[in-house]
Formats: sequence, C-alpha cells, structure tokens
Amino acid sequence: MARHSAALTSLCNCLRGLPPVEVEWTSLIGLANQTLTTPALIDFVDQFASVLPEDVCAYVRLIHRRNVLRNERLAGQLEEALIAMNGRGVTPVLLKGAAMLVTAPVERRGVRLMSDLDIMVMPDEAERAIASLGAIGYEVHDQARPESARWYVELTRPRDVGTIDLQRAAPGPAHLYAGPGHALNHCVPALLGRGSAYVPTPTYQALMLIIHDQFQDHGYWLGELDLRHLVELRDLNNSVEGLDWDELAAHVSGELMKNAVETQLLALAALLGVEIPRSMRSRLIPRLQFMRQLMQARFPATRVPFLAMTVLDLRNYRREATSGYTQTGMRRPGLWSVPRTDTLQFLLRAATAVRVGKV
Repeated sequence: MARHSAALTSLCNCLRGLPPVEVEWTSLIGLANQTLTTPALIDFVDQFASVLPEDVCAYVRLIHRRNVLRNERLAGQLEEALIAMNGRGVTPVLLKGAAMLVTAPVERRGVRLMSDLDIMVMPDEAERAIASLGAIGYEVHDQARPESARWYVELTRPRDVGTIDLQRAAPGPAHLYAGPGHALNHCVPALLGRGSAYVPTPTYQALMLIIHDQFQDHGYWLGELDLRHLVELRDLNNSVEGLDWDELAAHVSGELMKNAVETQLLALAALLGVEIPRSMRSRLIPRLQFMRQLMQARFPATRVPFLAMTVLDLRNYRREATSGYTQTGMRRPGLWSVPRTDTLQFLLRAATAVRVGKV
C-alpha cells in the first residue's frame, strides 16, 4: 500500500471525472485495485480515452466488463435466493451491494465491485431463511459463535460467484440506531425479477454504510478510508431521490456518532467533490480525524502513532455504549480509564495489517 499512497489525490480526481494531469499510472492503478475502485474508473476512461495510455484504457475496460458479467450472475443468484425465501414467508432487507443490484440501472451494475450478498432478516425469520436457502443447495460456511454480540451466517454454493451473508440486524452497534429506529421503518418494497424484498431509502443506506465503515470495520478508530464506499455514497447522492442531509443529521445520536458521520462526509466532500452542508463538515474533531486519514494514507508509518487519537472520542464511546447499563442501575466503568489490553492489541494488529479495500 505504501508505494501507492501518493496516488490517492490522482485516483480521486479520476473518479471525479477531472482531466488527467501528470498521473503516475502504475501507482494509480495499483491503488485502484487495492481500494476495489477499478471498475468505477470506466466513466473516466470513456470520457478521456483519447488522451490516456492504451494499456490503461484496455485494463479498466477489461475489469469493468468482467465485473458486469460477475454482477449479472450475482443478480441472478440474488433473485433465486429471494424467490426461495419468499416461498417460506420471508421478505428480507437488502443491504449494501445487494440493494444496489435492485436499485441501480442495469447499465450501472458493473461499476461496483462486490464480494458477497448482504441480506438482513428479522430474528424470527432466520431459521426459515436458512432452511429455504438450504433447500436450493446452500450450505453454512461460517457463522457467529454463540457468545458473539453480532449474529450472522455465511452460506455458499459451489456454482455461485459470491456468498450470501445473512444477518439479523443492521451493520454496527445497535445503540447507534436508537435515533432512526428499526431499518424496516426506512425501507420500500422492491422487486428483482420474481423475487421481492425491502430496500432502504438512499439516506438510510448512507447511514448504514457510514456506520459499517466507521464502527463495524473500525475505520473511525483506525483512521482508514474506504474509497469504494465513498464512491457509493456519492452515487446515492446522485440518484433520483438523492440524500436528505437534514434527515441524515436527524438520525445521528450522540457526539461519537456525530463525529464519525461528519468525518466520512468531510472525506466525501474533499475527495470526491460532493456538496455537503457546511454545518456537517466544520467541527474540529471530524476535521482532525480527516487530516489523520490523509496523513496515514500518504505516510502509512504514522498509523500506529495516530492510534493515540482514539482518546479524542474514548469518553464519548464509553458514555454512549454503556448508557444502557446506567439505565438499568448497573455500574459503568470510569469514562477516562485506559482501554483494555485486548482492545489495544486488536487495534495495533489492525493498524499494521493491509486490509483489502482500505487505505
């Protein structure tokens, strides 16, 4: 990742559709591959093909063409899974890339590189959903341990190009959804062929995507950027319905979540040129976090020292994550105590690992 980090600005400019200026193409394509954004360069290549190196155009078009074929197969796989679940009385909620397969125009399906199909069902529907998928050849490949705070089941089938990641809750800690309430309150019915599902509104998809990146994937604590998901947020904003910034702000509860959401929106504005209300990109801690993200992307050796920035929000995290304990009369730990040893060890391992899709 280090040798590609200097290409971040160039890659973002290409994704914004800006004319290429003094681009080091090997580093740019390397970073695009690392961040899983190579297919999203197809618009840039089509626009500036006459002034781009032929091998760059050929490579991006090849990856995009193959991704179109792969996502078409994923769409067929998703339709079959929906039909099976519908037959058992289950109408699931489609998350992330699975939602895109239903809502995006067919000609835009190849822009997003995706590895699996994220599907959410209600807790009382989980067994029926697993049984219905088992009836059409799926087998459980992995699942959450009994003591895990988050339930999931990963199902595979030999002939498919991706797995199904079955979940019972929206991504990230449950307390972050205290404001907006249950995901079904923010969904609309949708059809994929003969299968039916619910799809979150663009604004709620954006909320879940930000919570996924910042907390489920620990990006806020690690200072990581997920450029592929920034592109997806931009595309959600450019959709017919677009993003309702006031509604998004209303869904945010607590200082920690506010800081994390605004950090993501700062990146969206600065890197991809999306117009964000000033009130959602002007506070100090999000600006410091975004500066950290840029510094770490360009100088990966700073990732471990910058872990110290977690103290900026450690008090907010402990206050908000443990609020349930105080409501039930249980004692919560001191808000300013040092992170547990296992937490520090986890963050150190994650900060020094190369994680696909992250920079």
